[in-house]
Amino acid sequence: MATEQSPIARQPTKLDYSSPTQFKFSINQLPKVEFFTVAANIPGISLPPATYNTPFKNIPTIGEKPEYEDLTITFIVDEFLENYITIHEWITGTGFPKSRTQFSDFRSATSNNPTDAKSVSVDKVGSATPDKGMYGDATLTILSNKNNPLVEVRFEDVFPTALGGLDYTQAATDVEYLNVQVTFQYKIYEIVTL
Repeated sequence: MATEQSPIARQPTKLDYSSPTQFKFSINQLPKVEFFTVAANIPGISLPPATYNTPFKNIPTIGEKPEYEDLTITFIVDEFLENYITIHEWITGTGFPKSRTQFSDFRSATSNNPTDAKSVSVDKVGSATPDKGMYGDATLTILSNKNNPLVEVRFEDVFPTALGGLDYTQAATDVEYLNVQVTFQYKIYEIVTL
C-alpha cells in the first residue's frame, strides 16, 4: 500500500531556480579552454526498451543499456588560437593523419595525462600500450546565484569527436568574437550534490 502524505509534506524546501548562466566547466586535458567556455550541457540519457518477442505482439520491457547524448561545449577562441589548437592537437594525436608518431607523441608528451610508453617494434609481441593519456576527465559545476558550487557533473574518460571550424570575414559590421563548438564522447557521467 502507498503511504499517504499530507500536501504540506510534499512541498519543496528549496524554491530557487537553476540559472543557465551559473556554471563552470573544467577539463584536465584543456586548461586553456576553461576560462573561455560560454556554453555547456548536461547530456541527456535514455534507456531504450528491450523487446520480448511473442507470436502476436512484441512486448516492451525495461531496457538494460543506457545511452548517453554527447557532451557539447562552446568557447570563445583566444587571439593566438591556443585553446583551439589544444583541441585540434588532441584530435589529430588520436587520429594521426600524417604519421603514427603523432599518436605516440601526443600520448607521451603533449597530453596532460602523459603515459610513459616506449615504442615497440611491430614484429615483437609485448604488453599493451596504456592509452590513459588519450582521455581526460571533465567537470561541469552548477553554481548558485552567489557563485557557490551546488552540483558537479563528473565525466569520465572524455575525448573529442568534433571541433567546429573558424569563419573569418571582412564583411562584419561589428566585432563578434569567434565562438566554436566542440563535441565530446565519454565513458559515463555522474551527478554529485555538493
